[in-house]
Amino acid sequence: MTPYVAIHGHFYQPSRENPFTGEMPREPGAAPYHDFNAKITAECYWPNAEAGNFDQISFNAGPTLMSWLSRYQAATYARILQADRNHVQKQGVGNAIAQSVHHTILPLARRRDRITQIKWGVASFLHRFQRQPRGMWLPELAVDLSTLEILSQRGLSFTILSEEQVRGDLRAGAGPYRVRLPGGGYFVVFVRERALSNQLSFDMDWISDGRRWLEAVLNGRQGLTLIALDGETFGHHQRRGVQFLSNILRNDAAPSYTVVTLADYLRTHPPTLEVEVIERTAWSCNHGVARWDSGCGCTPDDSSWKPVLRSALDLLADEIDAIYLYETRRLIRDPWQLVDQYIDVVMGIADAPALIREHASVDLTTGQTLRLARLVQAQVHRQRMFSSCGWFFEKLDRPEPRYIIAQAMCAIQLTRRAMGVDLGPDFRCSLCAARCEESLGSAQVVTAADLYDELAATIMA
Repeated sequence: MTPYVAIHGHFYQPSRENPFTGEMPREPGAAPYHDFNAKITAECYWPNAEAGNFDQISFNAGPTLMSWLSRYQAATYARILQADRNHVQKQGVGNAIAQSVHHTILPLARRRDRITQIKWGVASFLHRFQRQPRGMWLPELAVDLSTLEILSQRGLSFTILSEEQVRGDLRAGAGPYRVRLPGGGYFVVFVRERALSNQLSFDMDWISDGRRWLEAVLNGRQGLTLIALDGETFGHHQRRGVQFLSNILRNDAAPSYTVVTLADYLRTHPPTLEVEVIERTAWSCNHGVARWDSGCGCTPDDSSWKPVLRSALDLLADEIDAIYLYETRRLIRDPWQLVDQYIDVVMGIADAPALIREHASVDLTTGQTLRLARLVQAQVHRQRMFSSCGWFFEKLDRPEPRYIIAQAMCAIQLTRRAMGVDLGPDFRCSLCAARCEESLGSAQVVTAADLYDELAATIMA
């Protein structure tokens, strides 16, 4: 029997639009393209779609990326959706899985935020792929049992982890394996092979023939081997990646291995072994989830700004939530259900005033409806404040921390317009303590408050 292999691509880009205008700014580093989304589409998303690679791999395409593709790259967007439909027609199950919406590190998020992120991810997938997802990709593979329990409650059945994130008998290779949930029952995990995945991610140039390399790796193996990596590896990070992927996926007359997708494999190979999840771990940090919280050696130099920035955003989120709940307590039957369903407005398939009236417990005036619309829209930007890219790198004055501060400022502005309460001064004050000793391109000290001021000047200009 030939060995099985699954290639999973995690395709994702954050929402790069200016939160105040909704427009994509020009990014000089992406030249000659307008922005990095356009650049990566030309190098990765479209070539892989055109080559038919999406038809054969397991993949997740982040909701923020799919939203951008639907707006700016309709052909690529349509081809990715078609790849999943083709797989459903051929195998009876799709090869795409969902992703929580804003790439929040879920073990660091409040339970209420985890629920919203996961519900929004399921709703986005259902809208675009026109079917319920079976699996969900966890941002940075950051995991704990509470998150798996929420996935299970939302009707999802499996996720992907890396081998260093589990302990137990892994003789079944990639699995699938059962994980026992605290509240009872089990959840399914597939386990990627870290060294093999990283070899493709970072050392592809050293592999002259991808198919012969994979044949040698899989020789003598049984069960499933899972290679899971950033999908942008194929064409963007690794320029020969599109052809490399096509080569290892091609169907030979006498194949030495069988390429499968995760949902299809799970359908015919139910889990028989149980493993234990090592909680608060992630695939791109050897220190648990410290990279996005307290800082760690994964990003050398000064990371002292990271916990301060997170604390400032946590405090702001508390204040935004308190104002939202205060105003909705008499007017909306279930304020959090309204937030969870507001993703339909974000995706353009529902009207905000109509949705608000649907959830109202009393007849609303026009002014009340407008005020509630601003408050619930502020909840969207408040969720975007915690996008993982804001903490991923070592420098405070990179574009990514600016992005999450801009999202916070937009949430503040909407809250002020709705209720007349300005949370900006206190938020800016809390940002003063987030300091980076070595800013990008210079030796001066920069604070998150400096970034706030720069953004405020741009907004007011």
